[in-house]
Amino acid sequence: MPVLRQLLKHRALVILAIPGIIMLFINNYLPMFGIFLAFKDLNYTKGVWGSDWVGLQNFKFLFASNDAWMIIKHTILYNAVFLLINTVLAVLLAILLNEVRRKVLSKFFQSAAILPNFVSMVIVGYLVYGFLNPELGFINKSILEPMDKEPIAWYAEPDYWPYILTIVNTWKTVGYSAIVYLAAIIGIDQEYYEAARIDGASKWKQMTSITVPLITPVIIILTLLAVGRIFNADFGLFYQATMASGMLKETTEVIDTYVYNALLVTGDTGLASSAGLLQSVVGFVLVITVNYVVKKISKENALF
Repeated sequence: MPVLRQLLKHRALVILAIPGIIMLFINNYLPMFGIFLAFKDLNYTKGVWGSDWVGLQNFKFLFASNDAWMIIKHTILYNAVFLLINTVLAVLLAILLNEVRRKVLSKFFQSAAILPNFVSMVIVGYLVYGFLNPELGFINKSILEPMDKEPIAWYAEPDYWPYILTIVNTWKTVGYSAIVYLAAIIGIDQEYYEAARIDGASKWKQMTSITVPLITPVIIILTLLAVGRIFNADFGLFYQATMASGMLKETTEVIDTYVYNALLVTGDTGLASSAGLLQSVVGFVLVITVNYVVKKISKENALF
């Protein structure tokens, strides 16, 4: 029993790991029993196991609406745009933060960059409202009005919101990714940069030839993890930032808000479970597929 001998040999470490393993089981594996709800018509009087089995009926609801494909398209396109823009900006921000040599300023800028990530999306929604309020909002009152421009009813004009949501998402999330990339940049051996400076390499050349290539594995890992959630929308962003305005649905409705609004009407738990399962399965398949492609191109950069 080699495994048992190893466990006994390192029993102190095993004991230390037990609380983490228990928490992992409770938070990550125990809820997986809820998968059964996606295939049942939940009746609280009968319980989970006693409820009627309906097969794939719950999944059909997601595609029953004429807007189903529009909703799926919105979810994927928004996440794809967020992923592309946030990755590029996060890498650039990390490089800029790394150039700040004064320790006090460096800590200040790092804290300022990561702070929006910890702000509740409810608060973010009201911050956005402060800018876009049709009557007293900063943009209408302080920018458009002095320019003799007509005020815009932002929460009734869906065409503006793909840009607004992209800006809000970037402001809130790019700082966190930048700190991760900054940690990777700090770990790069400074001898590479010293050799490049001796050879007369510019800052741009150092960035493109040393920094970006050496943090590519980290970029790939974070991108793979983000691809796994490309079928999941940020509910807070699309619900709170838009103030749940029905007039914006043609450009802001995504799977998560669609399911939530349907639940308010039907109270169907099976629907929510089927949507969550579908998103998880699609995310899993995407991660496996993208990782396979990365592995074929560069085996050492693959996640697994």
